[in-house]
Amino acid sequence: MIKSFIATLASVILFISCAQTQNKNVPIPTGSKTPGPNEAVATFAEGCFWHAEIVFQSLTGVRDAVSGYSGGTDKNPDYEKVSTGETGHAESVQVYYDPSKISYETLVAAFFASQDPTELNRQGPDEGTQYRSIAFYRNDKEKQAIDAEIKRLTASGKYHSKIVTQVVPFAKFYPAEDYHQEYISHHPENPYVQNVSIPDYMKFRKEFKGNYKL
Repeated sequence: MIKSFIATLASVILFISCAQTQNKNVPIPTGSKTPGPNEAVATFAEGCFWHAEIVFQSLTGVRDAVSGYSGGTDKNPDYEKVSTGETGHAESVQVYYDPSKISYETLVAAFFASQDPTELNRQGPDEGTQYRSIAFYRNDKEKQAIDAEIKRLTASGKYHSKIVTQVVPFAKFYPAEDYHQEYISHHPENPYVQNVSIPDYMKFRKEFKGNYKL
């Protein structure tokens, strides 16, 4: 009976979504959202932005990954509006990196390796258009890098279903509220973080042979 209860409790915790566990009462200061003189910027969406943040921040050459919203039409998005799925925006991260230390191609490879790009409008327990997979590009070279990685993954046979990641030109990024920034670092006790974010990150780290800060 006890084992059954624990298993049931674990399954309930596991399916708590990113949206259901946010806490508005923790203001977290964020780093500079302006790229430095030797920095470039990339933008991706791959489900809950807490997860995407830690993925990119762990890579050598990335200074910061800022959680926010992109891909929609609402010019004043906030978490509550985006969570309805009606703004067109997806939870995204803006990645500030040094191209002399990490290439855009490596960021793209990490982007695909840290999610299931065949899931439409969802990642894991998080469901809705705000959790869709998007690779934003700023120029033709970046688009070519994204297309090349999709072609490589498709040819590899890694996935049995078609990759549904959207490849779209970057338009605008809106930083999320402060309490979302660095969420995993500041809330390691959160059930979603413990049962979804951290296991997903550890799986990524095991599979992706990148250069990590630690």
